[in-house]
Amino acid sequence: MAGRVNTSPPVVPYSSCDMSSPSPVQIREANAHLVAVHRRVAELEQWLEAAENTVREQAESLIRKDEQLRAATQEIAEAKDKEIHYLHEKLCKSEETIQRFQNIVKEKDAMIGQLQHRCQLLDNICKSRPLLDSMLSHMAEAERLGPVVGMGEPTANTSLTGGESNCSPNRISNHKDFSLSEDDMDDQELDEIVFGTTV
Repeated sequence: MAGRVNTSPPVVPYSSCDMSSPSPVQIREANAHLVAVHRRVAELEQWLEAAENTVREQAESLIRKDEQLRAATQEIAEAKDKEIHYLHEKLCKSEETIQRFQNIVKEKDAMIGQLQHRCQLLDNICKSRPLLDSMLSHMAEAERLGPVVGMGEPTANTSLTGGESNCSPNRISNHKDFSLSEDDMDDQELDEIVFGTTV
């Protein structure tokens, strides 16, 4: 393993001047020192191995977390793109619906304008109805009276019964001088729908 300490016993250089052998005390001290050194080296090797394992595990954990974060980021990006696409389609449909409703509102406004005009005409007709009823009642009463007794023979211009009278309802309805405009014809048709018959 790299970085390990050499545990071989040190080589004592031979000196020609030191011809005496070490004493037992020195040998025991040397042996105890070597044992302590070996023990310390073993502890350092264990600590180094544990540190390397810790660093390796942390590196592997960081790699796994990085992969998980990349996958989560990719998933979030895909979900965001899908949501944007969905909202864009929904916005387009909403704009189409708004445009369609605007067109419908314009058509309804035009129809309301026409109906308001017709309602005004109907209101005017209703206000004039009593006068028309009164006039028709007087005309019917005049038809029932007949010719005046003692006035001689009725002529074609003065008779109320010889032919149709100028005040007859049939003559009023068929009179050529009483012309209706196109708007009046529309109002008359609308009056027939509302009241069931013409006046």
